[in-house]
Amino acid sequence: MNTIQRQIVWGVGLSLILTVLLLASYFVVFPPMNWEELWNRKLMDIPFALFVPSVSIAIGIIFGFGSGLSWKNSLYSVDRWLHEIVEGRSVAEENLKGSTDVLTIADKVGKVQRLIAEQAKITQKLANEKAEDQENRIQEIISEERNRLARELHDSVSQQLFAASMLMSAINETGEMLDDPRTKQLKMVESMIHQSQLEMRALLLHLRPVALKGKTLQQGVEELLIELTQKVTMKIEWKVESFPVEKGIEDHLFRILQESVSNTLRHSKANKLEVLLIKRDEWVILRVADDGVGFDVEGAKAGSYGLQNMNERAVEIGGTMKIISIKNQGTRLEVKIPILEEKGEDHD
Repeated sequence: MNTIQRQIVWGVGLSLILTVLLLASYFVVFPPMNWEELWNRKLMDIPFALFVPSVSIAIGIIFGFGSGLSWKNSLYSVDRWLHEIVEGRSVAEENLKGSTDVLTIADKVGKVQRLIAEQAKITQKLANEKAEDQENRIQEIISEERNRLARELHDSVSQQLFAASMLMSAINETGEMLDDPRTKQLKMVESMIHQSQLEMRALLLHLRPVALKGKTLQQGVEELLIELTQKVTMKIEWKVESFPVEKGIEDHLFRILQESVSNTLRHSKANKLEVLLIKRDEWVILRVADDGVGFDVEGAKAGSYGLQNMNERAVEIGGTMKIISIKNQGTRLEVKIPILEEKGEDHD
């Protein structure tokens, strides 16, 4: 039963109760001489005994419908305000209008909205204050482990791939003039080893994450992607705009990009990678998209340390991260960070 139906039922019930009470009071004070007169007496060709309850029911329906429609509009307004807040959009104060009861709720909605904005500011401020200290304490442990793995891979697998590549090149050079059906297969093996070398170089690059080290976020992103184009055969395109952001946000976005690109290289089997870093209105948007094999997002969230780490970084600076992946059509990761200005900040 919806709001309008419920109010109609209440209106009809209340009107009937009031009618019965009024008629009972009237008949107690002025008892009729003959009860049949209530049926014989007519108003607008309708017996009095039917006219009174019919009018009461009609009044109850009209009152209930009007009241229900008013409540429905009020509840719709509240639902719309809450939906805007859940979606991360601000509700303008002039849009918080309605009856006295609704205005009370609107006042609470405004307070919740301001509280969320203040919490986002505090979160970003804390992230900015502890950015360097956190990098020195937490990332140092991760960097040491990645460097250890990178050294082992470089000293073992990478060297073996290089030796195998040189050996296959020598075999193919000596066998080029021979009419041997295995020559084509050897060429394919050489190509596979060469591709594995490129993948290994990319893996080693991202096992040793490079910090910004005094560079802006835009400079760091462009240098990372340019270096990556020299290591892998994947086509890489990017659009990076220049705009100022605080160090805590820069570090987290750069780490998210590194982790995302590393996951793409290792798992996506993509031919193309697109990176977008822009600022629109009061939002910084980082988008990484590929045309790879895709994956089950819900299944991967529970067991992927990389996805959890990226999401935690986005939340830590007051932002959100969304991942859309379709099988054999690719994956798109989007991070949105609100840029909130401090009250009283000088804009001169």
